[in-house]
Amino acid sequence: MADPILRLSQLSKRFGQFVAVKDIDLAIDEGEFFTIVGPSGSGKTTLIRMLAGLEEPSGGEILLRGQRINETPANRRPTCMVFQSLALFPHRSVGQNIEFPLKMRGVPPMQRRERADELLRLLRLPEDYYGKQVSQCSGGERQRIALARALAFDPEILFFDEPLSAIDFRLRKTLEKELKDLHRETGKTFIYITHSLEEAMVMSDRIGIMRAGELVQVGAPDEIYSRPANRFVSEFMGEVNVLEVKPNGAGLHCPALGATLQGPSDPGGQSDFAGGYLVIRPEYLRFLGPGETAENQVEGVLYNEYALGSRIQYQVRVGEAVFLVEKLREQRYEGQLDDRVVIGWEARDSVLAPE
Repeated sequence: MADPILRLSQLSKRFGQFVAVKDIDLAIDEGEFFTIVGPSGSGKTTLIRMLAGLEEPSGGEILLRGQRINETPANRRPTCMVFQSLALFPHRSVGQNIEFPLKMRGVPPMQRRERADELLRLLRLPEDYYGKQVSQCSGGERQRIALARALAFDPEILFFDEPLSAIDFRLRKTLEKELKDLHRETGKTFIYITHSLEEAMVMSDRIGIMRAGELVQVGAPDEIYSRPANRFVSEFMGEVNVLEVKPNGAGLHCPALGATLQGPSDPGGQSDFAGGYLVIRPEYLRFLGPGETAENQVEGVLYNEYALGSRIQYQVRVGEAVFLVEKLREQRYEGQLDDRVVIGWEARDSVLAPE
């Protein structure tokens, strides 16, 4: 296998006594779309600022193609950052914005214009936008201009600091797909940070989940979704049913239900599981009719339902526990609120997670 384009070794950042990033080891492959996800204060912005050369690490190493770049300033790295604010020049034309990094590097005007026209086509902007003022462009167009400017001098790595967080939902969904298409068309390495799980799942080859300055799990979206490393990851990756459990001779005792449940036969490396949580995704639960059974089943009250477009989510209360059940609209439950219902799931469709 080829060596990674970027390798972090025991990378850390301290601000006084506060540790913002703690001893991170990570390798990112060339051409990968890698997304760092975490709540506010998790350290993801500090991490990407170190990678882009905007913050100097307190410890550890950043290796770009095997060369240490800890002290290399941002303008001398073959990388570029797309900021949340976009940082465009509002009173200059689209073309002037795109050409700016090329002008700073002394590229002749004719070559700058050729590159700008090429990038306008790549970012699906009309070529006559070259002379249009940025201030006259829509939010989505400004996002594309910022991307074109970032690509202008052909960087090896593009960093993205939550560039879609301030735009409306519909445009964000469009730009998520366009970013993924752009990644494939350019073959560049993209390193992206966001607090949005949905953005990460749509676009990424791999995701790193951050918490309190540490990477708590790194993997493909499907891997993290189906095999979370702990309760924090499982809940961060979307709405889930989480039951506190402890092994007993017959299975897993759940105090909230006063029942013994069956967990997965292959607990994902948790053969020494001494207690923690059983995690079940809402889509794996089903309503059981007369004569139907499941390896795990409980009876409760249908308390509420929530329309989610093509899906419907149901809230079922079972004693002290609250379950979420999610179904496609065409599979909706035909009864009424306050019905007594039985819901169930198979043991293989659950995951054991420590705290």
